[in-house]
Amino acid sequence: MEPADLGELVDLQRRGAVLGLAEVFPQETHPFPADAIREQWVAELRDESVAASVVTGPEGRLLGFAARREDELLHFGTAPETWGSGLAAWLHDALLATFPPEVRRVRLWVFAGNGRGRRFYEKLGWTVTGEERCTSFPPHPVLVEYERHR
Repeated sequence: MEPADLGELVDLQRRGAVLGLAEVFPQETHPFPADAIREQWVAELRDESVAASVVTGPEGRLLGFAARREDELLHFGTAPETWGSGLAAWLHDALLATFPPEVRRVRLWVFAGNGRGRRFYEKLGWTVTGEERCTSFPPHPVLVEYERHR
């Protein structure tokens, strides 16, 4: 992934968050922090330990994104219009295949209130570890850690 992809990527991430995380981040009081998300991506793309990729469709339109570092899935999402199409499961499997073979346990964080995301990961074999933390973005909702053994 290149920094040039960030405008379209942040917009895709915003659209997904507005639709899928409305209860976690009510837009009237906590609108999507596009500038902060972009800055976070810029920093992560500079980090050599972060591997990021995008999936494009016809005419190069961005349909999904993923990023990982060491044993952690950092970012994962697909365009709302692809939800239910199988693209997310395909991207998930493709991303897991990029972890080095010595990484036997992979982890990620999901918002506790993200029922759709939690069901998706649980369907694909992820389990809750019991660890929780709050995100840095207001209103600071709880993140739940998941793990999957390979």
